[in-house]
Amino acid sequence: MHKPVSPSRAVGTIPSVSKFLLLASLALGTASAQVVPAPPTPQVGSSNPVTAEPLVPRPPTKPCVVSLLSNAAFENFNGAPLTYAPPAACPGPWAKVVLTADFTVTAGRQFDRSAWFYLGNTNIFYGTTAEPRAALSPSWHVERDLTDLTALFKSPQTGLASIGNIVNSTYTGIIYASAALEFYPASWRAPAPITPDVVVPVSSGNSPVTLNTTTDQATATLNLPRNVEKVYLDVISQSQIGDEFWYLCVPSAVAGELETCGNTAFRETEISIDGTPAGVAPVYPWIYTGGLDPYLWEPITGVQTLDFKPYRVDLTPFAGLLADGTQHTVAVSVYNANGYFLSTANLLVYTDHGSKEVSGGVTSNTLTTPNPEIVQNLSTDATGTTTGTVNVGSNRTFSITGYVNTSHGRVETTVAQKVNFLSAQTFDVNVANGPEIQNLVQTSTVDSETTTRDGFLVEKTSKHISFPLTLDYSFVNNPNGTFTQVVSSNQQNLHTEAKSLNGFSLFQSNSQEQVVSKDTLQFNPDFTVSAPGVGSSSASYRSNDSLGDCYSRSLTAADQKLTSITDGKGCHDHDHWF
Repeated sequence: MHKPVSPSRAVGTIPSVSKFLLLASLALGTASAQVVPAPPTPQVGSSNPVTAEPLVPRPPTKPCVVSLLSNAAFENFNGAPLTYAPPAACPGPWAKVVLTADFTVTAGRQFDRSAWFYLGNTNIFYGTTAEPRAALSPSWHVERDLTDLTALFKSPQTGLASIGNIVNSTYTGIIYASAALEFYPASWRAPAPITPDVVVPVSSGNSPVTLNTTTDQATATLNLPRNVEKVYLDVISQSQIGDEFWYLCVPSAVAGELETCGNTAFRETEISIDGTPAGVAPVYPWIYTGGLDPYLWEPITGVQTLDFKPYRVDLTPFAGLLADGTQHTVAVSVYNANGYFLSTANLLVYTDHGSKEVSGGVTSNTLTTPNPEIVQNLSTDATGTTTGTVNVGSNRTFSITGYVNTSHGRVETTVAQKVNFLSAQTFDVNVANGPEIQNLVQTSTVDSETTTRDGFLVEKTSKHISFPLTLDYSFVNNPNGTFTQVVSSNQQNLHTEAKSLNGFSLFQSNSQEQVVSKDTLQFNPDFTVSAPGVGSSSASYRSNDSLGDCYSRSLTAADQKLTSITDGKGCHDHDHWF
C-alpha cells in the first residue's frame, strides 16, 4: 500500500492485502549514492519501472537547460530546496518548456512514496516512486510539458522538491532525484504558443492541501487583472491512507463485514467560485507500485503511477465575473473524501491584450452538487459469509454560460457536460476464516462540449474522457493451511477531442492507454510469502490526430522482467515535431 507519511501507521483498509504488504518491501540491500539514469528506451530483460506513455515532443531548436536538482537524497521529510533563475542565453519567447526528472531508489526495503515539486507555490510535478527489492535498485525518468506555466518562469523563483521518506534499520531505501527545465527558443518552424498571462496556485505553500472530508477545501483568494478573457484550472487529487483504495470502498455501514473502506466507491473533485459550483473533475483511480500486490507493477507500472497528469477544467464562463475588480475565492474539494485526499491546482488566466478592462458575467449555471445513488444487495449466511453486490452511480448533466465584452467584441462561452460514474462490486467475504473475494467494474466518463461565440464565429470543442477500471481480488484459505492470493487489474485512460469552426472540422485527436496486470502469490500459514510473484502484465499507448501525428507503443512483461517492446504499430512515419 502507498506510504506517503510513515511506515508505522496503519497499512490499509483490506486486511488480507495488508498481511502481504507488511512484507512487500522484501529485504535489505546496499545503498548507492546518486541517480543512475534509466536508459532512454525500455530494455527487454530489465526490471526497471517502465510505461508505454510517450515522452514530451520537442521543437527542433537547441534548448537552454536550467538545473533545479542534482542527486538530491530523500531520506526524511525535509525536502530539497529549489532555486530558479531564467536562462540568460534563452530569454524567450519559448516554443516549449519541459521539465525532466530522473529518480533512483537504492536496493533494500522501502515503500512507494509521494513526490511533488513546487516553484513559487506552483506545482510543476506530482507523482509517486517505485519500490525497490534486495537486488533491485530501480531507476526511472519522467517528463512534463510546462509551457502553459511560461509566466512563472519569466522571473526568479524558489521552491521545494518533496519526497517524504523514512530511512532506518528497517526501511533502508534512499531515494535520489535530479531535475531540470529545458527552454526551447521559438523559431519560424516552432513559434511560441499563446500561453496564460497569469498563473495562480491553489496549494498549501509548497505542498498539496489535505482534504479529510467532503467539506474540506483547498482555496485561493484571487485579485485578478480587470481584463481576464479565458480561465482554466489544472487540478490533481491524489488518494491517501484510508482513501488510497477508494474505488474498493462501500457504504460505511457494511464496511466492517466486507473488510474494506467506507463512504462508498464514489469520489469526485468539485470546483467552486465564491461558493457556487463551477466545475467537475473526475478522480483517476491511480494504483501505486505497492498497491494490492507489488509484483503486479514490476516492471510495468499502472497508468500514470509515476507521473500524474492534471485534469483541466474550463472556467471561462466565469472570466467576466473574475475580472470585475473584486476579490474572489476558487475552491477545490473531493466529494466523499474519507481520510484523506491531497489536492493541488493551478489557475491559468488569459487576458485581453487589446484592453485594460473588460466587463461580463455568468448568465446561467445549472451545475449542482452530486447526489450518488446506492443499490445494495447483500446477505450473510450462518457461517458468517457475506455475499452479494454493492453498486453506486452518479449521473449529472449541466451547462454553464458566461460572456466577456472584450476589445474584439462580445465573447460568449458555454460549457455543457455529462458526468457519469458507475461502480459495480461483487463480494464473497468471511471475516473470520475466509475467503475474501472482491470484484469491481468501474467507469467514470465526461462528455463535454464547449461553444465559443465571437461575433459570427462559432467554435466548438467536444471531448470524451473515460477512466475504466476492472479489478478482481481474492484471498482464499487452502486445505493445507496455506493461502493463495490472486489479483488482476485492467486500467484504461481514453480521450477523444474534436474542434470545429462554424461547422467545419479543424482538428481531431484520440488517445488510448491500457495497463493489464495479473499475479498469484502463495503464503505460508504464518502469512509469509512462500515464493515471489510470477505474474504477467502488458501496457499499450496509442495516439493519433488529424494532422497526421501518431504514436504507438506496446509492452509485455513476465516474472518481473520486460519481455517485449513493439513501437509504431498502426502508425506511419511523420516529420511533425509536435
